[in-house]
Amino acid sequence: MLKEIRPALVLLVVMTVLTGIAYPLAVTGLAQITFPWQAGGSLIEKDGKVVGSALIGQSFTGPAYFWSRPSATTAADPADPTKTVAAPYNAANSMGSNLAPTSKALVDGVASAADTVRAAHPDQTGPVPVDLVTTSASGLDPHISPAAAQWQVKRVAAARGVSVGDIAKLLARHTEGRELGILGEPRVNVLKLNLALDERWPIK
Repeated sequence: MLKEIRPALVLLVVMTVLTGIAYPLAVTGLAQITFPWQAGGSLIEKDGKVVGSALIGQSFTGPAYFWSRPSATTAADPADPTKTVAAPYNAANSMGSNLAPTSKALVDGVASAADTVRAAHPDQTGPVPVDLVTTSASGLDPHISPAAAQWQVKRVAAARGVSVGDIAKLLARHTEGRELGILGEPRVNVLKLNLALDERWPIK
């Protein structure tokens, strides 16, 4: 009996050390050496302080900032741990709304978001860009489409007292293309764009 158990135990220990300790440490070390910024969380700093991550969105609601897409993430209710409350871009609880296309809650939520967006952009006509009224699957998407950002240019320009053309030029410089020229879609990182806005035209 011991003859059969001993090699099994030895193999268990060896594989645990290799796959549970040595391999993760090697991969982590290699990542830190070859891609230190990405391995560290793609953190963005301003004046020496971390203000966010390039991979996780943030909520912006002021008229002088570009708005992110909605987020469906939640957190435990401080008053009742058995319940949850809305907590946009909660990285500890990545999730979508999981509502079906026929869900009344989804339809009402999109309609409400569209009304809010239209009210803030009275000069805009045509359909509201879909990513301004729908959440992403993760609830953490840091990007919006160039069309969604373009929709907001006049509002941001008016709030900051800057020409529409200047805001449009800044937006163009912060529009990322497809990966390797073929993967994904053009996009705008909202946090990076808003930080650039504050650096170029600080709010007084």
